[in-house]
Amino acid sequence: VVGDSGFLKSLNPADYVDDIFGVPTISDILKELDKPGRDPRPEFKAAEFREGVETLQDLEPGMILEGSVTNVTHFGAFVDIGVHQDGLVHISALSETFIEDPRQVVKAGDIVKVKVMQVDLERARIGLSMRMGDAPSDASRVDEPRRSRGQRGGGGKRESQPASEGLGALGEALAEARRQS
Repeated sequence: VVGDSGFLKSLNPADYVDDIFGVPTISDILKELDKPGRDPRPEFKAAEFREGVETLQDLEPGMILEGSVTNVTHFGAFVDIGVHQDGLVHISALSETFIEDPRQVVKAGDIVKVKVMQVDLERARIGLSMRMGDAPSDASRVDEPRRSRGQRGGGGKRESQPASEGLGALGEALAEARRQS
């Protein structure tokens, strides 16, 4: 009987109905006998992780990777990109347009393309964006441990730093005060 489509199609499911099994159940059984082992679930899609990117150290800002959304929160979505540490796509980087809720854009299990924006090896954090036009900042890879507040390099001697252009009046005043101290 298994796999004999002609015979199975000639059967009327209503002829086999009883107190326990109805027409839908009998129909499902006949379909399974016709095509045994068929998985009724929709096709499963998995993210294709990039070869050679297996640890945090392999990540570089600007890389575009495919990943799978593992969790959605009110502040963004966590994405598995194949490095044993999920990265965060902040709500502001989920879409080119303003969204109030990340669930408007993604849900757990979605396959998405992301751009690596920041890698913090010390804290094992990965900043991601789904906006491909975003550019990683200059300080987007943190390899060395950060100094705690109040700690200074060079034996307590403060290094002179030039004021950055475009700070505005308040920023320039603060930079000047810092130089004078």
